[in-house]
Amino acid sequence: MITDNEVVLLQLGREPRGTWRSVVRCRHAAPVVIATRPDLEDGEPFPTLFWLTCPVLCERVSALESSGATDAWTDRLASDVDLAAAMGAADEVYRRLRQAEAEGADRCSTVGIAGQRDPLKVKCLHAHVAAYLAGIADPVGQGALEGVPWECDDARCVRGGSV
Repeated sequence: MITDNEVVLLQLGREPRGTWRSVVRCRHAAPVVIATRPDLEDGEPFPTLFWLTCPVLCERVSALESSGATDAWTDRLASDVDLAAAMGAADEVYRRLRQAEAEGADRCSTVGIAGQRDPLKVKCLHAHVAAYLAGIADPVGQGALEGVPWECDDARCVRGGSV
């Protein structure tokens, strides 16, 4: 049986940075989202709490980013007061969860999702999708996933085959 460490190594093509744990799995039981501590072993701050690891979903989200979706989301957040309020609330939850993951000593507390100081600026849909899948009511992550199938049919990560 393949371990989470082996699966994530295959998914990312490298060792993940820092201490992490799986928080979301696909129907094949492979990690899809991992949570990382906001401080690396060498003391470097690492603001990304939830990290998208599934190569199928990463590829689909990359396609959205390439099509201009990050700018479109920033524009929507600037023009929709309710959407902006929901994003602000999601960012606050993200910061609280990262502080809990750091056991109270979050050296990245000045930034939120995707390392952004301003929660209404979108630079990385991967981070928003990961936050949404991890249970945060992130409207950008939720919206990015609408109509996007995010699980593979062949369980390639669990089998240990190439991703």
